[in-house]
Amino acid sequence: MHDNAFNLAMLILRLGLGAVFLAHGIKHALGREKTTKWFAWLGFKQAPLQWFMSTATEIGAGVLLILGLVNSLAAAAVVGIMAVAFWTVHKSAGFFITAFMKEGIDVEGWEYVFSLAFAATALAIAGPGDWSLDYQIGIDHTLDAWIGVFFVVGAVALSALQLATFWRPGEKGEAE
Repeated sequence: MHDNAFNLAMLILRLGLGAVFLAHGIKHALGREKTTKWFAWLGFKQAPLQWFMSTATEIGAGVLLILGLVNSLAAAAVVGIMAVAFWTVHKSAGFFITAFMKEGIDVEGWEYVFSLAFAATALAIAGPGDWSLDYQIGIDHTLDAWIGVFFVVGAVALSALQLATFWRPGEKGEAE
């Protein structure tokens, strides 16, 4: 049982991260063709699969974070998404998110994706708080702390596997 300040902090963090990822997922779902072409442009093989997995993960993680259900897994999914975004899009632009133009395209640094990833990592470790479905069903302390760290490390490893399997920078794929 946590005090109300901790529970409020975790609720605010969950709602904020959850809303961001739910919104991104919905945007990708509604812009399937555009997002699929963007994945192909980035050099991802099987761009439609990338669209589906990214969209499903963003929507799923967003909803789960808002509900506080399997919190550490949802937070780890956010870290995984941000690891891929960092490596494929933001890494070469430098730290600051302040956009600049490169070859006619807005380029944003990695400060935003790191902020989201670090917030999600903290949430995976700290747990969702008592104002969550995890607490209500009694799994809040089963999935936090070192288990949360394990989930985050696993998400980063899965992201690396995704990049090794599907991402070919410099090879612009087909949106099929």
